[in-house]
Amino acid sequence: MATDTAARPFWLSPARLAALYVALFAISAGAIIGAIYVLTQRVLERETDSIINAELGGLKDDFRLGHLQRLIDTLDLRTDSWGRTGAVYLLVDRNFKRVAGNIGNWPLAAGSAPPWVEFSIADQARDDAAAHLVRASITRIDAAHWLLVGTDISENLRFFRRFRAAMYWGIGLAVLLAAMVGYIYVKRVAARVHSVAEACKGIMSGHLSRRLEVSSSHDEYDALAVIVNEMLDRLQHQATTLRTTFDSTAHDLRAPLYRVRMRIEQALREPQNAEVAQAALDSTLAEIDRIQGTLTTLLEIARAESGVEHQGREPVDLSTLTREVVELYVPEARARGLALELAAPAPCVVCGSRQLFAQLLTNLFENALKFVPTGGRVDVTLAAHEANVVLLVSDTGPGIPAGQREHVVQPFGRLERDRNLPGSGLGLSLVGAIVSLYRGRLTLEDNAPGLRVRCEFPAA
Repeated sequence: MATDTAARPFWLSPARLAALYVALFAISAGAIIGAIYVLTQRVLERETDSIINAELGGLKDDFRLGHLQRLIDTLDLRTDSWGRTGAVYLLVDRNFKRVAGNIGNWPLAAGSAPPWVEFSIADQARDDAAAHLVRASITRIDAAHWLLVGTDISENLRFFRRFRAAMYWGIGLAVLLAAMVGYIYVKRVAARVHSVAEACKGIMSGHLSRRLEVSSSHDEYDALAVIVNEMLDRLQHQATTLRTTFDSTAHDLRAPLYRVRMRIEQALREPQNAEVAQAALDSTLAEIDRIQGTLTTLLEIARAESGVEHQGREPVDLSTLTREVVELYVPEARARGLALELAAPAPCVVCGSRQLFAQLLTNLFENALKFVPTGGRVDVTLAAHEANVVLLVSDTGPGIPAGQREHVVQPFGRLERDRNLPGSGLGLSLVGAIVSLYRGRLTLEDNAPGLRVRCEFPAA
């Protein structure tokens, strides 16, 4: 697929779209320039006719004021007008014989006198053999005479020939430029599609660390690449978490399952009294409960990581929920000699599952109460901002070294000092999964002394 795209980029839909745009551009450019040509031609023709009519009107006035002789005198004065202005005058009698003017013969067939005519004559002033096209108006002066007044339109014809040539060249160059731009665009799109296809092939072959290239143009392809890269980051994180979870689950559950098996085999192998058998059964049930709790927590992490609960979102007042959960843990904190304080303005509304947020708070409080020594304190703070809601759980316990904070958020991630403490090492992992599910951010900070867990959620 990628090879075909690279070899035949003009089979892509952008190539067909570019060809359509070039065709539409050529048609539009031709229509616009053609309209300009027609309008210009009509304007010049009307201007020529206006000049001829004005000149003809002046000669008619001379005839009315001084009759035929004055008209002849005026035409004699204008005999050299052809060389200077291209004007044509001819006065003929009823037999179409010349009386006055700057051309020698009636240019039309004998007896023909239409209102407007076009004909060719030679440049008499320069003995030019080339024919000049003249447009003229013919009118009857009296019962015995006809008057022809016209002008040379050869220059107009030359102008329109140049206009047409420029129009054809302009349209051709514009279409060529559009085609070049389309070609560059298609090649660029083909290269981007090819790079995306190659990256996807590499990812499918197992190279999960590969990402789509993001250029500096910041176009729609870059926006798509950024979104796809974020999706790949999440998939890689989930794959890493899943692999780590499987490895850690196999390691952490092997020992309790082995102990359960050994107790059962010992009970079957050696005769025991009722009290000893009851103690063996109780310890076995405790181990099974621990395994079941671990598997339940892993299931909750898997559901949060997969986003199963993401569709059932609802507005949750985190301030009210936190206050309710804190009230449940205050008696336990007092029994351990700890101070549990809450500072939460109302409301602090986020979107999500109330059950998952309650699970997040429960895990944070249990971790804090478990590690804080007697006489310590746990402070819970909520802050509502315009864009987000921040939950802080700070304790005065031993804290977590900066280099180990990322490790303890992973499933079964525990410090060496805590290996003998009860628990599965899944508490912060579930917190991180819930925070990630609702597009939040989990940060572990130094409380000097102790640990500060910072959870940020988008405000509803």
